[in-house]
Formats: sequence, structure tokens, C-alpha cells
Amino acid sequence: MDSFHWFGSTAQLIFRIVMIIAVSIIIERSLQFFIGKFMRRSASLLNVDQTRYVFLKHVATAVIYMIAIFLIIYSIPRFRTLAVSLFAGAGILAAIIGFASQAAFSNIISGVFMVISRPFKVGDTIELQGLTSGIVEDITLRHTVIRNYENKRIVVPNSKMSSEIIINFNLYDEMVRRYIDFSVDYNSDIDVVMKIMREECEKHPLCIDARTEKDKLDGHPKVEVRLIGFGESELKVRAYACAKHPADAFEMHTQLNVIIKKRFDADGISIPFPQRVISYRNEKEPDPHPATQGL
Repeated sequence: MDSFHWFGSTAQLIFRIVMIIAVSIIIERSLQFFIGKFMRRSASLLNVDQTRYVFLKHVATAVIYMIAIFLIIYSIPRFRTLAVSLFAGAGILAAIIGFASQAAFSNIISGVFMVISRPFKVGDTIELQGLTSGIVEDITLRHTVIRNYENKRIVVPNSKMSSEIIINFNLYDEMVRRYIDFSVDYNSDIDVVMKIMREECEKHPLCIDARTEKDKLDGHPKVEVRLIGFGESELKVRAYACAKHPADAFEMHTQLNVIIKKRFDADGISIPFPQRVISYRNEKEPDPHPATQGL
């Protein structure tokens, strides 16, 4: 009779734990589905930032599974007694947990502040100085996922994100001004060089006109070209071309490098390369130890 009672209570306990896990998974999947559906609808119809919804999904998942773990522990009589014992020493336990998980809590708090202050959002192109650059794919409770230009995922702790200097290419205005730099020979006609660079930049389909109405009235060109410096064997010339967003700016830059180089070749404008003159001394050096000869 005792064995039958033990098996019955054990089976009931296992069934209760399985039900808690199953219900938790169903609630979590359902919540993820509805939040994701609402997020996609809001992003498409209302043009709403989806970063907060993504972060909310991670928070909801963490809360659901924490409640599930608590219910499972509370369902097991032995664990319930242990929980009471641990509660009596809660001060020491809290100190141990706090010391062991201070990095995790720091990441969570940093993630919350990032969602509130919004220095960047999901989909933004950012650059962490000295670390990486790419597109923000996800912001979780602990880390931020960045997809770089090699299609690799860089996982950066939120505490690191909140302490680094971040360059956001999409904050307020996505327009990017790109520097198109060339070095030409000192014998080159600088006016011709600047004219070629301006013409090719302005003709490029990805180059946009970022001038204000006042700039146009004042006669400023669509693309400014300036002589910015003098090198050992070259004149340094820079064109300031604008594109709608970073991807277009990169594409425009790489294409203009080829186009302008070909135009320079056609017009006889040379791009110098460093030259060095090395001289050797043929004189015989005097022996520093003449007394040692013949020994």
C-alpha cells in the first residue's frame, strides 16, 4: 500500500512538473508569436521602431521561465524545505549571488538603459571604435548582436556597448558624406584634376545633392573638391560626395575610385608612388682593433 502511494504521488509530481513546463512553453511561444506579429504590423503601417518590441520579447521569455522554475521548485516537497532553509540565510545567499552575477546584472541594466535612451536601434548601421562595425540585428537582455560586412555575427555585452563610443550612421539622418581622396603628381594641372573629380562625382547615379537653397543661390557646386595638402611627392585632392545611406556611400566610393582613375589615365594625369634614393659608401672602414691583427 505504501509503495502504491509512493508511485502515485511520484507520478502526480512528474505530471505536475511536465504540465508546468508544457504550459510555460505554450505561453512563451504564443506570446512570442503575438508580439512578433504586432511588431511587424506596427513597423510596416506605423513606421514604429521595433527595438523595444524585440527587447520586450526577451524580457517576457525570461519572466515566464523564471516563474516556471519557481513553480517546479515549489512543487517538490524536498526542494520546498530547502527553499525555506535558504530563505533563512538569504542575506549571505544574496551577497554570494550578487557578487557572482554582477556582470550579468550590469549587462541587463545596460540593455534596459539602451532601449530607453535609444542610441541605436535594430536595423541601424553602427561602428564601435576599435571593435567592429555593422548592422544591429538583436538586443537581448545580456548582449547586442551585430552583423558585420563579412556576414559574421559579433556578440557584444551590453555593458561594453554602453561604455563605448558608438558611431550611428542612421541616427536622425541617414545621409552620408563620403571623402573621395586622390593623390596626383606635382606637375599635374590642379584645376583639371579638380574639374575631373567634380564631373565624375556629380554624374554618378548614387551621388545626391545635399545643398540647401542658400547654397544653390550662393553658387556652391553639388560636389566640393579641395586641395587638402602636400605630400613628399604628391598633391592631395579630396572630393566631398553625398549618398542617401552608408551602403550607397560605400558602393559609390568604390566605383568612383575606378572611374576617376581611368579618367586620369585617359587625360595623362599620373598618380605618383614613393621614390627613395639609397647611397652606399665604398670607402674601407678603419679596423677598430689594429693591435689584434697577426695574433
